[in-house]
Amino acid sequence: MNIKNTLVGLFLLIGFSLPLLAQIEAGKAIQITISGVPSEEKGRIDGMYPVSDAGFINMPFINTVQAAGLRNEDLAVALQTRYKSLGIYTNPTIQVISNRGNSIDEQTVYLGGQVRGPGPKAFTKGLTLYQAIQAAGGPTEFGSMKRVKLFRGGRQTMYDLTKSQFMSIPVQPNDTIEVPQKGLWN
Repeated sequence: MNIKNTLVGLFLLIGFSLPLLAQIEAGKAIQITISGVPSEEKGRIDGMYPVSDAGFINMPFINTVQAAGLRNEDLAVALQTRYKSLGIYTNPTIQVISNRGNSIDEQTVYLGGQVRGPGPKAFTKGLTLYQAIQAAGGPTEFGSMKRVKLFRGGRQTMYDLTKSQFMSIPVQPNDTIEVPQKGLWN
């Protein structure tokens, strides 16, 4: 038996796992941080993300990404590559931290764009699109409530939240909501 196998066996015997051997597990939470992007963009990504029972996480702007079964480093590289290839960020550096004790009890929705507090927010039964935006501090002075985007299951729908009939659209766990920047005609 070589020294590496002896050390791995010793760590496992006493209850530690080597970070290189640890894989992300379904039903757990992972912490994701990003750098190499403007500070306002950092707030859109940084946060705790639930890994679904199917093994996926839902990331702002890029939807679902397979996480379970990957090492933290492999997921970080996959996320960096996806953000770059879609032209969202040019040089992101992502760090993934998983903790075997973080089970998922809380469901989330993700808010981005021109909201005062972007990032994951707690989902509660009956939460509406308007309420989710308000939970993120509401739109900034540059945010347009006329073209709010809701991303769900790989599909995008746009709503005009200045009209009352759209304010009560229910959101679901893992939805991503983006408040765009105002244009010439708002």
